[in-house]
Amino acid sequence: MDLKLKDKVILVTGGDGIAGSIGQTIVFALAKEGAIPVIVGRNDRGVDHEKELREMGIDGMFIKTDVTRTEQIKSAVSKIEDHYGRIDAVVNNVGVNDGVNLDASVDEFIDSLKLNLISYFATVKYALPLLKKSKGSILNIGSKVALTGQGGTSGYAAAKGGVLGLTREWAVELIGFGIRSNALIIAESYTPAYENWIEGLNNGKQKLQSIKDKIPLGNRMTTPEEIADTCLFVLSDKSSHTTGQFIFVDGGYVHLDRALLSKE
Repeated sequence: MDLKLKDKVILVTGGDGIAGSIGQTIVFALAKEGAIPVIVGRNDRGVDHEKELREMGIDGMFIKTDVTRTEQIKSAVSKIEDHYGRIDAVVNNVGVNDGVNLDASVDEFIDSLKLNLISYFATVKYALPLLKKSKGSILNIGSKVALTGQGGTSGYAAAKGGVLGLTREWAVELIGFGIRSNALIIAESYTPAYENWIEGLNNGKQKLQSIKDKIPLGNRMTTPEEIADTCLFVLSDKSSHTTGQFIFVDGGYVHLDRALLSKE
């Protein structure tokens, strides 16, 4: 299926992750469709990602940016405008489940919001004039934690709840400009970071299996590739009448009856 993403300039925050991370997977899935990903993040891995994109014949770019500093986001958007003259979509993907809980300081809570929520607002705010010109699309990467809670992660939960609120608010506010705003909600995806967490547990294999057993569809985790594929579809014109939606790529984890999981 031709998603008609060729030559679309798509800003991806947090696309500087290691191979197999959600952000990195989205970036290279976009590139394979002929889109032009612009990676905005703070890790120097992005330099290698840019090199790889260029080797694919894609005029992609990495702009080193600390997204907790809004002036750096503004500067990144200016660089994109100078180089490409357009932004066709924003994928707000950056985020860390940082464990900032009720024992954390207020400043730590605020720092969590800066990374996981305020960066989303700032990226869209500064990209908005270009999105209005292109009648572009916004896709926010969300988490089940916003809906289910998790325990021990007040900052991340509050931020991801805010992301869902912004998604619907922007869908309403920007509808007159033809700009779509949606959120992709992830539950359990086996990324390298997830693997590192499992391997750091004394009972890692058992813990992983217990998580898989709770995922209704196939008793397996969602792959980053499945998330990227849905991301591309939602960004594309094939999803041209979809806005204000929370799209779950989670194997039924959040919504389906746990009676499905009975072994009896």
